Amino acid sequence: MRPPAQGFTLVEVLVALAIVAIALMAGMQATAALTLHAQRQSDMVLAQLCAENELIKARLSKQMPDIGDSTVACDQAGRSLTVALTVRPTPNPNFRRIDALVQDGDAAIWRLTTVVGRY
Repeated sequence: MRPPAQGFTLVEVLVALAIVAIALMAGMQATAALTLHAQRQSDMVLAQLCAENELIKARLSKQMPDIGDSTVACDQAGRSLTVALTVRPTPNPNFRRIDALVQDGDAAIWRLTTVVGRY
């Protein structure tokens, strides 16, 4: 009588490889999602800094901003962003609404709005 063969069959090895491949693919997708999220978070923080800087500059100027649109370049952490400022009148003539839209090329990243009054 022959002793029973020891080891794995080809089907068992293929099933094990399929399970490992699926687990590795799930891990790679999770890693890619985390990397993308970290980049997006970094973009949002830099855009918020640019928008806040422009709105604070308008508040500290001690004069009513002129109604109209303008763009300002903003360099943060080696990134070149553009801040589109929109100044609009309000029902009360002593106040103006300022919208700051931060863009990276054509993609909008962050929008911040404030109201500035007469000083």
